[in-house]
Amino acid sequence: MENMFGPWFGYGGEEDLAFRERETGRVPALQAERRNAVMEAKNGAGRSSGDKTKEEEERIRENGQLTLGGAKKGRIHLLSIIGEIEGHENLSGSTKTTKYEHILPKLAEVEDDEDIEGVLVLINTVGGDVSCGLALAEMLASLSKPTVSLIIGDSHSIGVPLAVATDYSFIVPTGTMMVHPVRMTGMVIGTAQTYEYFEMIEERILSFVSGHSRISHEELKGLMHNTKMLTKDLGTVLVGKDAVEKGLINEVGGIREALSKLYEMIDGK
Repeated sequence: MENMFGPWFGYGGEEDLAFRERETGRVPALQAERRNAVMEAKNGAGRSSGDKTKEEEERIRENGQLTLGGAKKGRIHLLSIIGEIEGHENLSGSTKTTKYEHILPKLAEVEDDEDIEGVLVLINTVGGDVSCGLALAEMLASLSKPTVSLIIGDSHSIGVPLAVATDYSFIVPTGTMMVHPVRMTGMVIGTAQTYEYFEMIEERILSFVSGHSRISHEELKGLMHNTKMLTKDLGTVLVGKDAVEKGLINEVGGIREALSKLYEMIDGK
């Protein structure tokens, strides 16, 4: 009987024992491999998240730019125009500047990015290079996505076209705007052609600002050549609600109102 049933019970004999020993020996190794794979995946995700955070911090530090919002509200690109607008020549290292060569390609990227639905521009600038400032203003005005500007401090000189270039604009109660004639540094040749060139630059600014706000061309020119306010210069300084009353800015408000308006515009598209 043992010989008859030997083959049946033999299935659990020496060969099966060896097989089970091999498989049993592999289990800890397989478990260890699985644990290592899980840990590597977690570490990789952590590194990816850390790299993304570091990249975002670097972008804020270098260019003052950030992407806000999530899936529920829509993504908004935050652009800050701070200090002096740097033109074709580099300013000193101690001067806070906005480099237009950084912002122009970023705005092109924003226009091409389907995930970004709006742009919020924070402004606190004393002005700067006229040509480069107008280039930025034209770029902002040509975006197809909703745009809102917020003057949180000053928007002087060429900062005025930048403030009105967006679809809607805000100014905080203590914010200021300064409108004045064109200035030029360096050697100036005292000829009629020089003054005609100044007038041409001035007309470019007047046309852009009056075309993107509620103020008339003539009224804006009058503010620009005002001789009764500034002691060492021509021009006019408008504070908070004065800028709204003159028609340069749409509304007095802060970051809450600006974001609310931008989300409203995004939802209304």
